[in-house]
Amino acid sequence: MTEKENEQNSEKFDVNQGQEELDVANKSLTDALGVSFSILKIIMVILVILFISSGIFSVQSEEQALVLRLGKIRGVGESRLLGPGFHWAFPEPIDEIVRIPVKKVQSLGIDSFWYFMTEEEKLGQATRYVPPTMNPTKDGYCLTRNDSISGMESSDYNIVHSKWQLTYRIDNPERFFRNIYYRAPSPGEDFFDVTADMVEPLLRSMSADAIVTTMVKYSIDEAIVSNPDIPNNVKSLLQQKLDQIDSGITVVGMQIAGKITWPRQVDDAFQASNKASQEKQKLITEAKAYSEKVLNEAGGPDAEQVLAALKAEDLSEEQRKSLLSRLSGSSQEQIAHARAYRTKAVETAKASAEYLHALLPEYRERPKLVLQKIYQDAIEEVLNNAEEKIFIQPAIGGKSKELRILINRDPLIGKPKKSE
Repeated sequence: MTEKENEQNSEKFDVNQGQEELDVANKSLTDALGVSFSILKIIMVILVILFISSGIFSVQSEEQALVLRLGKIRGVGESRLLGPGFHWAFPEPIDEIVRIPVKKVQSLGIDSFWYFMTEEEKLGQATRYVPPTMNPTKDGYCLTRNDSISGMESSDYNIVHSKWQLTYRIDNPERFFRNIYYRAPSPGEDFFDVTADMVEPLLRSMSADAIVTTMVKYSIDEAIVSNPDIPNNVKSLLQQKLDQIDSGITVVGMQIAGKITWPRQVDDAFQASNKASQEKQKLITEAKAYSEKVLNEAGGPDAEQVLAALKAEDLSEEQRKSLLSRLSGSSQEQIAHARAYRTKAVETAKASAEYLHALLPEYRERPKLVLQKIYQDAIEEVLNNAEEKIFIQPAIGGKSKELRILINRDPLIGKPKKSE
């Protein structure tokens, strides 16, 4: 074989060897890419599974949830609210879950109408200091109507201090979310931390307005005894205000925490006034009791009603008798005496009329003799009842007579006894 042929054969061998090496490399690359694509598919499946499972969330028994998709509430009608249990939604930022407690009653203390107290005073670690005057920038208060002076019921007001306790719950999460400002809880926060910043200031303000509006309609006497109508009216007014803004919040209760009290600076004067008012009420009560006792003794339990009915001007005699028959007690005795006296007076008048009527013919014939006889009979009746008798004869012949009367008669001289 020539040298040229050897070179050609050598070149053919090198080409064949290179081609084989290239085929092996391509195969290795293909295998590597296939393995990579398989791993990538597995990773993608795992990511999809993780993505789908990350959208699973739970709602507790006292909660309802809203799903916000790109900021808008997802669903229609009742499906907008998700009840207790497991649910699925797209993970953030596509969907956002808003959980709102709907059954749990929440409490809120309102002490903006109470006088200023230091932290030591609140804890009982310091003696209460009473400043000489109120400081409106520190001391909270509200006003009540003044009924203490007759004729001045609407011309003045009284200052009182009070504490309140509001209890409420969220009944409509959708309306609450739409109309009450709400932010999602930050890491480490819950819903109640959010309401402390967002909801409670609103409720404090609206409650204060309802309390001020209600308290001014009541007197200080009604306020300091904690009239139950006061918190009921505050609750009703607050609920009206919350309904007007479509808040989705229901007021469960509004109670007076402790008691309503007057300013500390006028405690002595108020105690004296209160004591006088109590004494006045006591006297009024005693007077009413005495009046009822007298009426009951005089006319029985129906005396007051009978007296009111007897004042009617169009009563017939039968109606009057019927009303009087309802009376009992001493009034019946007085009525019996009155009727007996009336009967006696009528009979006496009838007897006198009959006597004069019978005497009329005699009088017409002998008027002087009849008058003298009547006079003599009257004198006899008068003298029979007199214990002492003094006779003075008229003067005769125009001569005057002297009459002497002994004023200081001896008291030891006994009076003549009446003949039995």
